[in-house]
Amino acid sequence: MSIPSAARAIFDSEIIWDAHSGFMPDPAADLNNLRIWRDAGINYLSVDVGFDLLPWEQTVRTLANFRHWILSNPDHYTLVSSVAEIRQAKREGKLAITFDIEGMNALDGRIEMVEFYHLLGVRQMLFAYNRNNLAGGGCHDVETGLTAFGRQVIDEMNRLGMFVDVTHTGYRTSMEVMDYSNRPVIFSHSNPKALCGHGRNITDEQIKACARTGGIVAMVGLNRFLGDGRTDSEKLADHIEYLVDLIGPRHVGIGLDYAFPVDVKGIDRIISDNPQFWPTNEYPEGATTYAAPGQMRELAEVLLRRGRSETAVRDVMGGNFMRLAGEIWQ
Repeated sequence: MSIPSAARAIFDSEIIWDAHSGFMPDPAADLNNLRIWRDAGINYLSVDVGFDLLPWEQTVRTLANFRHWILSNPDHYTLVSSVAEIRQAKREGKLAITFDIEGMNALDGRIEMVEFYHLLGVRQMLFAYNRNNLAGGGCHDVETGLTAFGRQVIDEMNRLGMFVDVTHTGYRTSMEVMDYSNRPVIFSHSNPKALCGHGRNITDEQIKACARTGGIVAMVGLNRFLGDGRTDSEKLADHIEYLVDLIGPRHVGIGLDYAFPVDVKGIDRIISDNPQFWPTNEYPEGATTYAAPGQMRELAEVLLRRGRSETAVRDVMGGNFMRLAGEIWQ
């Protein structure tokens, strides 16, 4: 079978999984742009509904608005809560969606908010978005480590069946989260620091610790975290291959963090206006560029051409997250 044919077979039969969207979590977001993922042959997307810079009330408003829009467009999109529903969505030609939240400020210091968000479709919560919060430390702040409240949050997420996510989280906090959680932990959109030394990227020690939990490290597709100003599929494959060689293909995935093109200038402005969250030495002036969902099939072809097995490519493109969701989601 030719490489293009093998890649096509993977897309035809596998669930293609994008572990994190990067467009602005705003009630005014034009969700018609979700067709970008559908047109690219992606079957599942975790949609961001809030991050720590934003007040928790906006996260609730965004979640309400996004739920309403998706439920009002049932021909092409569906909210899911299980791997069986994801497979059904693929059979029906729909994009399966759950939500994620980047940081624990959205909890408003109240542990019962974890269950509230879970009931509304959140299946993934990230500990700290660059800065410290009540649960733990962020990657661009003075490290505090996992707090007592953070341990309560992990207990609740483990009980409910949610992905515990340590992307954007400080080194010490991430290691303590991975040590404390009794379920696998993920990095939903993080790259190896060995290939790109950005402070938001993660060390080999963190990567190996994630794999030891049974979790997944998902490559992120932004030029700032890939290095050399590149977002081409060959560069994406470099990061995936590094992860595969370090921890094995069953612990690697993809979280593109892709933003709608119309949102990019606004996102860059938010970055420049909030140096406390995005330090200027780590985020110098210049446009952020994004690997697009439409590159996913080409990425599969690149990995196959480089000699990666079809089984390994299937795992990376979505098989690993399907397996882990089947284990964790309730």
